Formats: sequence, structure tokens, C-alpha cells
Amino acid sequence: MHIDKKVLKNLFFLAGSCILLVWLLLYTEQVSSLLAFIWSLISPFVVGAGIAFVFNVPMRAIERQLEGIRKPGLRRILAILLTLGALILVLAFVVELLIPQIQSTVESLAETIPQFVKRQAANLMTWLGEHPELQEWVMANTELENIDWTSLLQKAGSFVGDSMSTIVDSTFSAIGSVTGAIVNAVISVVFAIYCLSRKEILARQGRRLLYSLLPEHFTDEVIRIMRLTNSTFSNFISGQCLEACILGCLFAVTMLILKMPYIPLVSVVIAVTALVPVVGAFVGCVLGAFFILVDNPLQAVTFVIMFLILQQLENNLIYPRVVGTSIGLPGMWVLVAVTIGGEIMGVGGMLVMIPLASVLYTLLREFTDKRLAEREIPAEKLMDQPPEIKSRFQRSQERRQRRYFMKMKDKLRNMQEKKKRE
Repeated sequence: MHIDKKVLKNLFFLAGSCILLVWLLLYTEQVSSLLAFIWSLISPFVVGAGIAFVFNVPMRAIERQLEGIRKPGLRRILAILLTLGALILVLAFVVELLIPQIQSTVESLAETIPQFVKRQAANLMTWLGEHPELQEWVMANTELENIDWTSLLQKAGSFVGDSMSTIVDSTFSAIGSVTGAIVNAVISVVFAIYCLSRKEILARQGRRLLYSLLPEHFTDEVIRIMRLTNSTFSNFISGQCLEACILGCLFAVTMLILKMPYIPLVSVVIAVTALVPVVGAFVGCVLGAFFILVDNPLQAVTFVIMFLILQQLENNLIYPRVVGTSIGLPGMWVLVAVTIGGEIMGVGGMLVMIPLASVLYTLLREFTDKRLAEREIPAEKLMDQPPEIKSRFQRSQERRQRRYFMKMKDKLRNMQEKKKRE
């Protein structure tokens, strides 16, 4: 009995998949521990690859400006150095701008918050004085005079003593975690620089590996999708950064016109939080409103109104033209992608899910166009206002009526011809 090698190969693959699935279901904890160990090993390199992907966007633009340099190696080194230098300058500018502002803000808040609390406490006491029945109810139900303060202090002291060992252990654990994070960060940056310096070689090696393992037509499609993904993610990164800068400048100018406090701090916070699509700017609004609220509550209300107006301007004019057109994803699906990404992976999921959804949207559109062309669906059914689609019973009735009218027409024509012959 002859057995086809392809069938035998599929059977072995199916049996191995079933064994692997059973093992995953029976040893879930061991699998989770193994995956966590593997992730701890490869996470610095995954983060480094992500850093390299982000840095590649400005480095590619800088490298195009250095085309006059004939040596590719020297041009690549200069592009990497200029990219890192530009990033360091931007961070230094932001820190230099924010540190004095944060210091003055903290000093101002340290002076203002106690006065704010005192005013609110005085208002509360005045309000309680105007409502003596409520004051009597509070005094009757709190029973402050029956509290055993000595026992309470002893319990607090014993709690602090018992917690000291835990605090020391937590401190050493935190120091170890910080040290490990610093080491991983250094490894990630070094790996990112290596990826940037040899990105063409890595891409060529990846293509060779794919063509050696997979069928050619399948590999062609994989490479096409990867190029589409790269283009979409790059456009999203550049567009999101540009949109955040525009929004921060817009807030700075508007706050300057309205003579609001904390202009550098609030505008930079708005710009940084706006890097998170859709919901990030609202976080910046809450922080900015809090800073202004302590200084001037009326201006805080004005700031919130200003934010809502500028947010509508940004959502309807700036974002669709700067980011929306760069990734080709309608605003409705941007909201869906942000919500799903935030639920799955938090802030990082919000940033990743939008360009990923754009890629899936493009692939689904291509698949839909291909299937419609294969099935030869009439174009009028795909218009914005398609014709009325009738039920099967209505269509059968129309066919009966047409057959009846055709039969009557033939009968009338036969009668006319018969009369002519007579």
C-alpha cells in the first residue's frame, strides 16, 4: 500500500499539533513560567528593535539630506549620530524648559494649596453653621470622644515595627529591579544602534530565510504585507509627533492670549500626552486644569472650555489631515482601535493598535475588492444609494407577470396576423 508523502507529512503535523495543545493545557503554570523566562531573555532585544524602528523614521530623513557624502558607511554613521544628537537636544530642551517651571509650580502649589484647603474648610464650617441640624447629626454619629487614642497609637507603633523588615526587603528588591532595568536599557540602545547601522543586511538576511523556508508566492505576499506595515507605522509615528507639536503650540499661543498661568508646563504636558491618540490630550487637560484650579478656579473653567474648543478643532481639522491621511484609517475605526488596544495592552496598545488596524483595514479592502471582482457583483449594488433589493417572492412574482404579459403579447400578435390573412 502506497502512502502519499504529503498526506503523511500532514498527519505528522496534525499529531504534533495535538500533542503540543494537550501539553499546553495540562501544564499551564510550567508553560507560563517558560514563556516568562524566554521573554526576560529576549525583551531587551525586542525593545531595542522597537527603538530602532522609531529612530529609523528621522534617521531616514536625515540620511536623505546627506546624499552628497559618497561613502555609505560614513553617511550612515553621521545619520545615526545626528539622530541621537537631535533626540538628546529635544530632551534637554524639554527638561530645561520644564524643570524651572515645575519647581516654581511646586513652590506655588505648596503656598497655595494650604490656603485653598483653609478656605474650603472655612466655607464648610460656615455651611455647617447655617445648618445646625446637620452639625448635630455629625457630632452624634462620629463619637470622637469615645475613641481610645492610646490603644490606637500602640497598634500604629506595632504596625510600623512589623513593616520595617518588609520595607527593607522591598528597598533591596527595588534596587535590584532598577539595576536590571538600567542594564536592559543599555542593551536595548546598543542593539538598536546595531540594527540601524546594518538594517539593509538584516532585511536581506530575513528575506533569504523566508524564501528558503516558505513557498515563493507565499513569501512574496508576506514581504508585501511587511512593507505595508513598515510604511503605515512610519507614517503614523511621524504624523503623531507632528500633531502633538502642533497641538502643544496651539495651546501655548491660546493660553498666552488669554493670559493664563503655567503656559510652558501645561503646553508641554498637553503635547506629550497627545502622543497617545484620542484619550491622551484629555489626561493633559485634567493635569493642566488642576494646576490652574489651585491658582485661579475661574481660569480653570476657561481652560476647560478652551480645551474643548481646541480639541474639536484638532479632531476635525488637524488630526484627519496630519495623521488620518497618513495611515488611511477612518476616525470611527481609530476610536475602536484605541479602545481595544487600551484594554489589551494599556498605553502601548493604543499606540500599536492604530497602525495595525490600518494595515488590517487595507488588507481587508484588497480582499473585498478581489472577491467582488471574482463574483462579478453589479456596480449599481455597490453605490452609496443602491437600488431596492427585492425578496425572492417579489422576484418570482415579477417573473410570472413578465411571462404572462409576453404570452398575452404573443397571443395578440397572432390574432392580428390571423386577421390580416383573412
